[in-house]
Amino acid sequence: MISEKINSAIEAILFANGSSVEPARIAIALEISESEAREHLEALMNEYSKSGRGITIIRLKDSYQMVSVKEYAPEIRKVMDLRRNTPLSQAALEVLAVIAYNQPVTKSFVEQIRGVDCSGVIGSLTAKDLIEEQGRLELPGRPLIYGTTENFLRCFNISSIEELPPLPGDDGDDEEESGDVQLTVEEVIEEVSKEE
Repeated sequence: MISEKINSAIEAILFANGSSVEPARIAIALEISESEAREHLEALMNEYSKSGRGITIIRLKDSYQMVSVKEYAPEIRKVMDLRRNTPLSQAALEVLAVIAYNQPVTKSFVEQIRGVDCSGVIGSLTAKDLIEEQGRLELPGRPLIYGTTENFLRCFNISSIEELPPLPGDDGDDEEESGDVQLTVEEVIEEVSKEE
């Protein structure tokens, strides 16, 4: 298959799928190697980002998705008659930051850091598909462990969790006291909000 046809086929697959697709699945469908599929996907990503189109291709962990460009969100909302989702509360942002930077974590870990019950907030973040259950710990009671989702990456416009800004004071110094944890979480939230 010639390069242009491969690119066109990849566009069609991403558009029709509507969610993220792994390069391995594309490689199987087009009967090419996975590395070749990745090369075509990266080339298409660059082409879309340079062309100024209303759609683009993004990488989420180890998969790719076709999405609209965020600058056109107001126009898309008007056409689709969508109301802006209510923003996350301060508590939800704090819980999300704790989970994102320490995942996978248990509810009790999050509650230990925040010092308050987080059941409702964790339920809300799960319903918004920002976090998900990722199994159970092999401890008495087998507590659930939580981590972030692909939707979290999409919402914060990052490809992987490694792109989160570093935590303040993460330069190897152990001078922080346990009382500074709340301040650290708030600073992290401010940094992540700037990234949006």
